[in-house]
Amino acid sequence: MLNDDDQRVIAAVQCGFPLVSRPFQELGQTIGWDEERLLERLRDLRDQGIIKRVGVVVHHHELGFAANAMVVWDIPDETVRQIGERIRSFDFVSLCYLRQRCLPDWPYNLYCMIHGRERDETQERADRLTAECGLAHYPRAVLFSRRRFKQCGAKYFSC
Repeated sequence: MLNDDDQRVIAAVQCGFPLVSRPFQELGQTIGWDEERLLERLRDLRDQGIIKRVGVVVHHHELGFAANAMVVWDIPDETVRQIGERIRSFDFVSLCYLRQRCLPDWPYNLYCMIHGRERDETQERADRLTAECGLAHYPRAVLFSRRRFKQCGAKYFSC
C-alpha cells in the first residue's frame, strides 16, 4: 500500500515536469519537500518496483516530425539483444525493444521507432540502420504511421 506521501510524490511526477533547470526541486516544492528528499523517495519507489521508470512523452508532430515509422526485424534470438543495443545508439531512434513473435503470421521480434520530417528521410534512416547494423539478410518491414493517437503517460492519481 502507498502512504499519503507516496501518493503525493507519484501524483506530482505523473502530471509532468516543469521546463526549468531544476525540475525535481520545483516538483518537491509543490508537495512541501526539498529536491533531495523527492529524489530519494523516487529512488526508493523505483527500487521497490512501484515505479518502473520516469520518461518523456515527446509530441513529434509538434516538433515537425510527421513521417514516423516502426521498423521490425526477425532477428535470431541469440543475437537480438546485441543488435538492439546497436540500433538504440542511433540518435534518430526513439524506441527499441524486443517482443515475442506471433507465428505464423508475425515473425518479427525486434522493433524500433524512427522519426523523420518527410517519408523519404525516414526510409533512408531505416535503410541506414539495416546497412550499418548488418541486417540486410533478415526479414524486415517498415510500417509508417497513418494515424496519430493521443500520447500520455500513465495516470494513477489526480493532478
